[in-house]
Amino acid sequence: MLGRQSRDRGFTLVELLVVLAIAAVMMTAMPALFSAAFPGIEMKSAARRTAATLRLARESAIRRGTDTQLLLDLESRRLELQGYRGLQLPKRLRVRLDAAGSEILDDRRGVIRFFPDGSSTGGRIILAHGDRGYQIGVTWLTGRIQLAPWEAP
Repeated sequence: MLGRQSRDRGFTLVELLVVLAIAAVMMTAMPALFSAAFPGIEMKSAARRTAATLRLARESAIRRGTDTQLLLDLESRRLELQGYRGLQLPKRLRVRLDAAGSEILDDRRGVIRFFPDGSSTGGRIILAHGDRGYQIGVTWLTGRIQLAPWEAP
């Protein structure tokens, strides 16, 4: 009788596999559920990734000793940095680029350029949902990247 009780206490391999499969399905669905339920979290994450991509562009210019440009395509909501994987911004966010006039390529594309000394052409990217959002500013003299909250005027 003692031997029978010890066998009945455990889980079968099939039960464990079913639980793992359910957990895997839930984990893949969770990011989509969170981003839909909390647009502010998605927006802040996109702003942080945008700032990180700008920092990468600056560091690349300094390291390589050549001008490096970060292209922002407003229509496709995509940041492109040559030699690196692009950054796709969420579709639900409004994206705006304020940049030097010479860096605006057309009505939907513009560039923020970084130079080997760390400076840049400067600019600002605004990511918004409704009347609130984040602005990622680039100081032209130093190339410093700053992330700050933004509200519609």
